[in-house]
Amino acid sequence: MELTLRHIAESVGGAIVGDDQVSIKGINSLPLAEKGEMSFLADPRLKDQIRVTKASAVIVREFSGLYQGPQLIVSDPYLAYARVAAMFAPPIPRFPGISEKAIIGKGTHIGKDVSIYPFVWVGRESVIGNGVILFPGVYVGDRATVGDGSVIYPSVTIMSDCIIGKQVIIHAGTVIGSDGFGYARDGDISVKIPQTGIVQIEDDVEIGANNAIDRAAFGKTVIRKGVKTDNLVQIGHNVVIGENTIIVAQVGIAGSTTIGKCVVIGGQVGLTDHIAIGDRVMIGSKSGVAKSIPADEVVSGIPTMPHRLWLRTRGHIRRLPEYSDRLKELENRVKELEEQLRKESRG
Repeated sequence: MELTLRHIAESVGGAIVGDDQVSIKGINSLPLAEKGEMSFLADPRLKDQIRVTKASAVIVREFSGLYQGPQLIVSDPYLAYARVAAMFAPPIPRFPGISEKAIIGKGTHIGKDVSIYPFVWVGRESVIGNGVILFPGVYVGDRATVGDGSVIYPSVTIMSDCIIGKQVIIHAGTVIGSDGFGYARDGDISVKIPQTGIVQIEDDVEIGANNAIDRAAFGKTVIRKGVKTDNLVQIGHNVVIGENTIIVAQVGIAGSTTIGKCVVIGGQVGLTDHIAIGDRVMIGSKSGVAKSIPADEVVSGIPTMPHRLWLRTRGHIRRLPEYSDRLKELENRVKELEEQLRKESRG
């Protein structure tokens, strides 16, 4: 597929400086782009790369004299790149219809234009919406729902009664609706608490590879509309995650924690149970969250604290050996002064 630069500009809302009829067949990074491709400059630190790129056009925030070809000027080059990349992305491969090697349970409703690959299992009385794609090895339990247009990649498990909304993407190896980690202690013995709730994932959510989202002990574990999770994320029972929140890889969220809207959680963050994270909070990577955080805070550290304070703390930690040497020096000087005072008092 080839598109004119003018067509692309109209699609992303940009202004063109130069030839608007140049033909574009794809998008690539500045160093890798070839003739016929376009590229983008989102990070000013990479501006020297625009001098040597072979791209036929570039996306920029403001006109650059370092590049002689056509330029598409937009307010956010990275966002424009995402939208242009979507134009040229290859379509998701589809199996034609429902494979004879798939198993569909009794009483299940299958929508129109579905693609169900071989070795898929769909349980009884489930609902598979219009245009859904289920890749090989997908397991959908009894009475589960997968909404219109959702894509479920290989070896995903959706346990019984769980609800997947519309236009949801779930990447390979993820488990939706595994038992929450709930036990009562009887002396040295752990007594399992049955997990009788479900997981509900709302529309336009994307779940990374090898996530584990536990069903609720009672009620629902809820992932609200527009949430995006990276790979290897653990979400405990009865957690609620607000709309448009982003969760980076290797985050662990303990049970009954509530995450607000538009929160950003960095990689390897751990959150304890039964706390609330306010809207638009940002949590730095490798932080340990042991208590609730009000809206609009930016925090880091173990335990978390305001991000700037954490940076200052880290700076002092690096200087601890220096502080130790200075303290010893001061102690020696104090001893010398005390000894001198004793001598003077005796004299």
